[in-house]
Parts: sequence; C-alpha cells; structure tokens
Amino acid sequence: MEYTVQKLGKMSGVSTRTLRYYDEIGILKPARINSSGYRIYGKQEVNRLQQILFYRELGVSLKCIKDILTSQSFNSTNALKEHRKKLLAKREQLELLIANVDKTIAEAEGRIIMRDKEKFEGFKQKMIDENEKKFGKEIREKYGNEQIDKSNKVFKNLTKEQYDNLEKLGHDVIDTLKAAFLTGDPAGKLAQKAADLHHQWLSLSWGEYTKEAHAGVAQMYVDDERFTAYYDKYQPGLAKFLRDAVLIYTGFTIVSFITGLYF
Repeated sequence: MEYTVQKLGKMSGVSTRTLRYYDEIGILKPARINSSGYRIYGKQEVNRLQQILFYRELGVSLKCIKDILTSQSFNSTNALKEHRKKLLAKREQLELLIANVDKTIAEAEGRIIMRDKEKFEGFKQKMIDENEKKFGKEIREKYGNEQIDKSNKVFKNLTKEQYDNLEKLGHDVIDTLKAAFLTGDPAGKLAQKAADLHHQWLSLSWGEYTKEAHAGVAQMYVDDERFTAYYDKYQPGLAKFLRDAVLIYTGFTIVSFITGLYF
C-alpha cells in the first residue's frame, strides 16, 4: 500500500512537517514523487519510519539514526531485536519506579515501613541506563560485558550509607584533584591522595579493584573527549593530570601503558 505524506503522518502520528524535514536531511526519502508533485511512501519507507521512531523513543539523535540506517552493516531484524531488549529494560525501570511510588504512598498512609535501600530502587537503574547510553559501548569493549554487568549489579545493591559514601568520595576526588593540580606534581602527596580516593571510589562502585583496570579507566579519561570534558570543566588539563597521578599510583609508566604492554 502507498501513502501520501498526509496519510503517512496521520497513520504514524508524525507531523507532515517532520516527514518533510526527514526527507530534506536524507533520513527518510519518499519512494517516489507522483505527477502532481506529492511525496509517495511505500512499505519500505513505512518500515524505515518505524525504525526511526524506535530509535527516537530511545533518545538517539537524528544524526546517529541516519548513520545507523545508512550503514552497510545495518540489519533491520537485528535492530528490532535490539530495540526490544532496550524497551524491555526501559519497562523494567518504569515498573521499579511505579512500585517505588506505591510503596511510598503505603508508607505515608502508615500501611508499611520502607527500608532506606528501597527508596532508591528505580532511580539507580535510571543512572545505570543513562551511563550505558553515554559510555556503554566504549567501556564494554574495554572491560567486557561480564565485568560491566557485575559492576551495575553492585551499584544497584548499594545501601543508602554506601551510596552516600560513593557520592562523598566523588566530590572528594574532584576537590583534592583541583588542589593537587595547582602543585603541578602528579607524583606529589596531594595528587597521590586524589588517586587513592579515586581508587576507593572505583572499588565501591565496581565491587572489586585491580591496578590494571584503574590505569585503564584513567587513560580512557584522556582518550575519550566526553570523559575529558567532565574533568576539564573544573580545570583545563585536569583529566590528563588525574591520568598521570593514577599511572604513578598504580606503578605504570605512560609510555609502557600507551604502547600496550599491559593491555
């Protein structure tokens, strides 16, 4: 079956203005233009629009969607399976939040008493999902699915006291690091204190610690501009300074680490 832009818009809930914009940027071209100058969409375009809407629902930018859909390796069936997996995870998070609200109402009405840990269920999952969206591909490629899944599980099971400590350690790392940066010495006492605090922060969020992983994370802060931007917003050059301090703390040298002797 074929559709004009108006009919496709009405069926999909996407405005005709948006469909025309998708045409302009090359993400969804009509199958053809008829003799009257109307855009005509067929089954292939309907399926493509569905894929676009799936990605938009998951928060993917139009630029990224275009890159994905136009990639030679794109497989629509595999993409649908991945959509399903992510939507199920999203549903699980919503169910956790709904259950959290229900329990909070019950506690307010005096019917139950919530444990402190229960009050954060759902919110932690949202943080994990956001982190996965931003950095999941890189960290999973570097450390593997098993390690990242284990770390996420540890984070979800943190008690309120452990979570508060994690937050405090995160602030302490930045404060100590900024003071150490002024000394200009990554091997100095303050810089090594910052590296040790970072060690404690990682241990609490990961559930375990290795020097290799610590050094790898510090190097990623420099290699990945998103991580670099996070630290450098406090002080330009702070990500590199932390990397240097951590490599000294863990006993690695910058040259040997970057050339791959340990990874």
